[in-house]
Amino acid sequence: MNIEETPLPGIGVRRELRLATGRRVGVVTHRDGHTELILSRVDDPDACAASIPLSADEASTLGQLLGSAQLVAQLTAEQEDVSGISTHQIMIRKGTAFAGRPLGDTQMRTRTGTSIVALLRGDDVIASPRPGEILKVDDLVVIVGTDNGLADAALILQSRP
Repeated sequence: MNIEETPLPGIGVRRELRLATGRRVGVVTHRDGHTELILSRVDDPDACAASIPLSADEASTLGQLLGSAQLVAQLTAEQEDVSGISTHQIMIRKGTAFAGRPLGDTQMRTRTGTSIVALLRGDDVIASPRPGEILKVDDLVVIVGTDNGLADAALILQSRP
């Protein structure tokens, strides 16, 4: 996919991508740091149908939602041909036993037979995280394993101290 970047003198930069429908969806990054999500009109792809201002946190969360969906879809597609193996995402919540602790403390593979293949943290993807990686509140943990193993992994990561 091609991202079209257009300087907006005195405003900032617009980055858009053309969808299969012909519409454009993009982001305007203002010089002062503000961000807007923009969507073109159906009848005129060069005219704006919607402009939604986003806070930095909202933009980050939206990026995480879009990026995590792509990563999980890719992992799921790669494992479709492997019978009995699934991919699951588990959010690290405040107050759970492993929030703020190293990934290795979970002993996930030993206890459940599953593998943690990525952490989605804000806009960042930490692929193949090492045992010393600290699990943070709101990390999305991507795990691969059997259905039983994934259920056990969810219980472990969602447990309270």
